[in-house]
Amino acid sequence: MFSNFIYLLVALILYSTSEFQSTAEHTANSSLALTTFSISIAIALFLMFWLVCYITFKRLERHVANSGDVSNLDNHLEKSLSRLSILALLIFACDLYFLRLNLLFDNIWLFKIFPTIEAIILLSIFLLYLVIVWNSAWNIQKKYFAGYVSKKSFVLSNISFSLPALLPWFILSFTADLIELIPFEQPKGFLATPQGEILYVLTFMIAVACFGPILIQKIWGCTSLEDSFIRTRIEELCKRAKLKYADILKWELFGGSMITAGVMGLWGRFRYILVTPAMINSLLPEEIDAVIVHEIGHIQNRHIHFYLLFFAGYIASIYSLFDPMLLIYYFEPIIKAVSFVGINHETGITLILSMIMIFMFLIYFRYIFGFFMRNFERQADIHVYRYLPDASALIRTFYKIAGINRHSWDKPNWHHYSIKERVDFLNLCELNPEYIQKHHKRVRLMMQTYIVVIIFICLVGYYFNLGQGKDKINEYLAEKIISEQLDERPQNIDILLIAADYYYNKEKFGKAVYYYNKVISLAPNNSHALNNLAWLYATCPNIEFQNPQKALELATRALEAAKLESAKFSPALAIPPHILDTYAEACFLNGLYAEALEAAKEALKNATDKKDYYQKQVNRFS
Repeated sequence: MFSNFIYLLVALILYSTSEFQSTAEHTANSSLALTTFSISIAIALFLMFWLVCYITFKRLERHVANSGDVSNLDNHLEKSLSRLSILALLIFACDLYFLRLNLLFDNIWLFKIFPTIEAIILLSIFLLYLVIVWNSAWNIQKKYFAGYVSKKSFVLSNISFSLPALLPWFILSFTADLIELIPFEQPKGFLATPQGEILYVLTFMIAVACFGPILIQKIWGCTSLEDSFIRTRIEELCKRAKLKYADILKWELFGGSMITAGVMGLWGRFRYILVTPAMINSLLPEEIDAVIVHEIGHIQNRHIHFYLLFFAGYIASIYSLFDPMLLIYYFEPIIKAVSFVGINHETGITLILSMIMIFMFLIYFRYIFGFFMRNFERQADIHVYRYLPDASALIRTFYKIAGINRHSWDKPNWHHYSIKERVDFLNLCELNPEYIQKHHKRVRLMMQTYIVVIIFICLVGYYFNLGQGKDKINEYLAEKIISEQLDERPQNIDILLIAADYYYNKEKFGKAVYYYNKVISLAPNNSHALNNLAWLYATCPNIEFQNPQKALELATRALEAAKLESAKFSPALAIPPHILDTYAEACFLNGLYAEALEAAKEALKNATDKKDYYQKQVNRFS
């Protein structure tokens, strides 16, 4: 079930990265033709996927019926569900990156104001693929697993259980949409800064930690467990453990047919203990005690607090590494590979960026987070030794779960050790209690190591987002963009001027001189290029580029060009002060002191800002 969280979050990453693609190509083509083609192919893929799901589960059903062996059914079912869910992700990626279904909503004003609504609609397409998978798997669930669950209940339970995975994103994204509607620029400007973003995310995480459990239990349709012997027993156990909670809820997951329990909420007034009817009806009172103590172990060992930290760590990691990841847009081997395959450059690079982010997500959650979860579950298992005489009740519960829920005895999943491994470890602790403390120490060391790594990643993030790394990345990207534009339009005056000004500001004077001269060769009366090159020759800190005579020649030409430009629009239009200032500087360097003073005074007269600077120039030349 928890795998559905990962599938939905990967779908969210696919959608988010697909938004990086430009819409220019789409608007240039026939919108109607693209829409018709995209929808037709999308429907064909949808029907094909439905057929694949139907055939897959029918084959599995026939295999079980012919062999009569249901001992490994759980494994086969999980593999089929995983493979079809991954296929759904691939088709969803095709819908976004090649069919460009997200562009169908480009001209709808509501989605421009609330982009989150558009995202929900598109993510619903992926959810629909998952519904097809669950709908097709229901027959096997009905025939071979304990407890009758209607098809409607089975599908809705899968949906409701999975949706909380998107709840944090939805709240964060929709809140951002509302902030954009605020008529005041100052708060929006602050939230656009790194400090504002960090404060926003921290506030959001605290709010989700408080109110998330309230929303989730509503989504799951939980109700307060009625007064009974079992409720009283759970209350007494929690009182003994000094555990605060808001309520004990009946969790009708898959019609209440699964033996399981859960706990959610960081703080007592927002904390809920969840139990399923199957757990209450199938387990003995002391076995229910063992399950509840396991859940108490999650709270008292602060696993839920660490889960919040783990999500914060993921956000910090993505924030820290996102800017460096953008460098792949201009990484030559990748550009050549995309070109060789024949995919549109922007689509190909965006796909690769999406794949990198998905890879990071899977490594982080599927393996690193999964590793922590497995060890947290084991730590919660051995919590029984704190409140119960031994682990026998919990071990019996595991046997019942394996039998009634048809969970594989010896197959682990990404977030739990196998039932056999859990039972074996408890038996080992029974024989040698030292293993209990060893595991507690192991978990503490894991958590300390994680915190150190996250602090390091945050420092890396500071370097790339607020420190020298940010300047280096920006410089690299700027030069790549300029180079790309120059290759495409080598004779374009505006691009050549951008390149020249950029290299001048970066004190790469040789390149600046080259591009200013190239502009002048193409447009001899371009006052911008003439003036800036004159200023470079007059004031360059590098002696190699100082040339007072050339500076005066170019400054004179710039002044004449500026006069012609002013006369062209209006005879009364004043000559720009910065051009007069360059001319004054060049005159002064060449011993033309009277001309320098006259030009400086005129610059001061024409100036609308920086008057202090121009006054200093007048004083200097006097």
